[in-house]
Amino acid sequence: MASATAARVLRRVFAGVHAPITFRLWDGTTARVGTGEAPFAVVFRSRPVFRRILFRPTPLRFGEAYIAGQLDIEGDLFAAMRAATEIERLRVSLATRLAVLGSLLRI
Repeated sequence: MASATAARVLRRVFAGVHAPITFRLWDGTTARVGTGEAPFAVVFRSRPVFRRILFRPTPLRFGEAYIAGQLDIEGDLFAAMRAATEIERLRVSLATRLAVLGSLLRI
């Protein structure tokens, strides 16, 4: 149940991203955003890292989790960096942020 909620959160937060991204959760559940087939996957190793990053999804938080080994990028790293540039410009509405905050409490 927590992973299904997490997948919905990912699709909602990153709905405005056009770059294809696959997210894989700690239990193997996947969520896809963007258009087309994703050349890489962002792998969340645990629920706590998922919650921390999705609380405020920025490239810096992704980078710190990657360096710490809490998150992995499988596949084309250069495509992931291009997607990170798009994520950096992403503006999530207040309504979506509040809904995500409530969902994170259930994950």
